[in-house]
Amino acid sequence: MSKFVGRLLILGLPVAVLVAFILLYIVLAAAAPQAERAEVVARPSAVFVTEAQLSPVQLSVTTQGEVTPLTEIDLTAQVSGRITYVNPNFVDGGFFEAGEVLVRLEDADYRLAVTRAEALVAQSRQALVREEAEAELAREEWASLGEGEASALTLREPQMAEARAQLASAQATLDEARLNLSRTRITAPFEGRVRTKSADLGQYVGPGARLGRVFATNRVQVRLPLTNAELATLNLPLAFQANEANPGRPAHLSANVAGQLRNWEGLLVRSESAIDPQTRTMSAIIEVEDPYGQAAESAGAPLAVGLFVTAQIDGRELDNAIVLPRSALRGADQVFVAQRDGTLAIHRVTVIDTTAERVVVTTGIEPGDRIVTSPLRGAADGMLVRALDANGDPLDPEPNAEDESEDEPATDAMVEQTTTASRAN
Repeated sequence: MSKFVGRLLILGLPVAVLVAFILLYIVLAAAAPQAERAEVVARPSAVFVTEAQLSPVQLSVTTQGEVTPLTEIDLTAQVSGRITYVNPNFVDGGFFEAGEVLVRLEDADYRLAVTRAEALVAQSRQALVREEAEAELAREEWASLGEGEASALTLREPQMAEARAQLASAQATLDEARLNLSRTRITAPFEGRVRTKSADLGQYVGPGARLGRVFATNRVQVRLPLTNAELATLNLPLAFQANEANPGRPAHLSANVAGQLRNWEGLLVRSESAIDPQTRTMSAIIEVEDPYGQAAESAGAPLAVGLFVTAQIDGRELDNAIVLPRSALRGADQVFVAQRDGTLAIHRVTVIDTTAERVVVTTGIEPGDRIVTSPLRGAADGMLVRALDANGDPLDPEPNAEDESEDEPATDAMVEQTTTASRAN
């Protein structure tokens, strides 16, 4: 019996000790101070804002196009011959004056034709004078010897008509010979520039042979495609044609030439007669006067043919609209408004014009609204924001700033107590 009791004590003692430790742990855990969960206070996101204001706005449309000549022709020969003279300015890129001889053909045959025609005219005129004299004699003889009315043949009227016809034919031959002679001197009817040269000294050419291509430099044009929305912005009718009452819309052209930005002024003078079936756009024509002269002096460079330019065309004017930075527009038609109570509101707006720098809005926001212009991730209605001006200064005091500062020591003490309890456990 004593042995059984001894064994029971040996086996039960470790169990008793373990139970005692467990009870002690439970008592200590129950007596230890419990850490309270600190409330997470959402801090507002700082955003840059601009104040919406009503103002008159000049709408505009920006598009691109290529400069082309208003007048461009193929320079061709009207008569055949060998080229005996080429103007030094008749080279690719050369300038020439209106009526200046660019190419001259060999004219010996045409001079001979003029001489023969002049001789034929002289003979025909002499024949007509002779017939006139004989007709006068015939009338006098009939007046002295004849009775009644003389016939046309008696008065030599048919011979007179034939002599006049022969003279007219000879004169026409002379005019044709002189015309062909003048056509050996090939000129352009305008002041211009040579685009390409296709013939040179010593070459034989026939009628219709292409000698080169030239264009007038008094005016150039830029063809600009416009969408329906852009036509509405410009308030441009489909059949627009400039006139005295409406001389056209101002257009500002720009291009990078030799590493420098150049600007020219032009006018939108007409629209094309049909809509492009491929792009469904209507093209407007901008004209620029004297692109190689006065316009070149103003811009510092000529508005050269073939140059690709950006055009900004002045459109209709709005008396009251809100102009915002382009960064204020979110998506196609939304803006973020920082409200006075420190929350964010997402507004849908009506956008009537956008450029790379600005957006013009007519409805959806009110004057005085603070429009967010800086990036904002996870934007949602009611989120906390803090509005900053352009210099980064807050427009309103930070909400609950004093309460948060007073809560910081308590929070630190709570964290310290939690740490101590954890170490004790």
